[in-house]
Amino acid sequence: MRLLQRVTAVLGVLAVCGMTGCAGFWVAVNNSSSGGTTGNDYVYVADPNGSASAATLAGFAVGTGTLTAVTGSPYTLGYTPTSVAVNPADTIVFVSGHISTGIGVIYAYSIGGGGALSALNNGLAVSTGAEEISMDVSPDGQWLFGLNADNSTLDEYEINSSTGQLNGPTYNTYTALVTGTINASQVKVAPNGDFVFAALGTAGDMVYQLNTSNGVLTALNPLPPITTTTSDNALAVSSGSTYLYIARSGTNGGLAVYSISSSGGLQEVTGSPLAAGTQPTSVVVNTAGTDIYVANQNSGTISQYGVVTSTGAVSLLSPPTVSAVSVPWALAVDNSGDYLLSISEAGNPDLTMYGDSAGTLTFSTSTPTGNGVTGPVAMSATH
Repeated sequence: MRLLQRVTAVLGVLAVCGMTGCAGFWVAVNNSSSGGTTGNDYVYVADPNGSASAATLAGFAVGTGTLTAVTGSPYTLGYTPTSVAVNPADTIVFVSGHISTGIGVIYAYSIGGGGALSALNNGLAVSTGAEEISMDVSPDGQWLFGLNADNSTLDEYEINSSTGQLNGPTYNTYTALVTGTINASQVKVAPNGDFVFAALGTAGDMVYQLNTSNGVLTALNPLPPITTTTSDNALAVSSGSTYLYIARSGTNGGLAVYSISSSGGLQEVTGSPLAAGTQPTSVVVNTAGTDIYVANQNSGTISQYGVVTSTGAVSLLSPPTVSAVSVPWALAVDNSGDYLLSISEAGNPDLTMYGDSAGTLTFSTSTPTGNGVTGPVAMSATH
C-alpha cells in the first residue's frame, strides 16, 4: 500500500534532520511566514552537487547580458533537489526533492529584496512520498501540481499564497488511463488555467480539465503514444492556451504541435512534428509567443522556431539550430522576455544565457551554479 503517500505529513526541520543528520541544511538570510515581493528578474537553479549535504539552490539577477548572484547564493539545501517552480506572483520558490529513498519533500522559500531567499513556515516541508520530478503552478497561484516519480500519480496541492504553506496532496492516479511504459517527465498548466498536461515519456500524455475554484481535476482523453519507441519528454503551451508543444524523441521525434480545443481535445497540426536535434528534453515559448526553443540533449544544440501568431503556424528559423553547451537539459525564458536561459546536465558551465533577437539566439554569458561535481537538474525563472 502507498501508505506514506496517502498521509499528508508536514515535517519539521528538526524531525527531518533527526532522520537524516542534515543539521543546518538551509542557510537562510532570515525566516519568514509570508511570501516576499519583487518585480525584478531572477532565475533559480537547483544543483545536487554529488550529495544531499552539498546540494544547493543558486539564485541570479538577470541584467543586460549579465547574471549576478543574489545575496546569500548559493543556498545549501541538505536534500537532493529534483524540480523548481516560481509562483506567478514571483513571491515564492518551491523546491522538490528527496531526503532518502521514498521520502520526498517540497520546501517553500520567500523571494525578498534583490532576489534573496528565506525559508517559509519556519523551514517546514511537505512530505510527498516519492519526489516530484516536475512542478508547475496554476496562473491564479492557488494550486501546485507535481508529477510524482512513482510514475503513477499527478499530485495537487493547495497553496496558501500568504504563507506558502501547501495543503494536500490530492493524488490523481492515471496508470489505468494510459498505455505504454510510463516515464513521467513534465507537468504543465495552460496559461488560461483550464487544462493541465503531463508528459509521460513512451506512454504519451495525460490531459486534465481544471476547475480553478475548487482545484478538481477531471481526466480527459489522453494523447496516446505514437510508437513504442517515441517519448514525449517536455511540454509548453502557447500564451493563448490554443496550442500544445511537445519535445519528442525517438521515432517521429522533433517538435510536435497540437491544437487545443475549448474542451481540451488535442489535434496534431499539419507539418508536425518539425525537425529538432537528438533527444529533445525541454521546450519553451518566448514571452511574445513568436518563438519556440527546444533543447537537444544529445546533440548539444538548441532548435529555434518562429510562430505566426495570427495562424499558429510554426516553422524552423534560419539557422534552425544554434550550438549550446554540452548536454543542454532545461530551458527557461526570463521575465523581460529578452533572454533564454539554459542549464547543462554536464555542467561546465552550468547556466548559460542567450540573447533573443528576432528569434535568433546569441550567447550572452554563463556562470557556474554549484561545486562542479555534477550539473544542475532544474531551474525556474520569475515571470
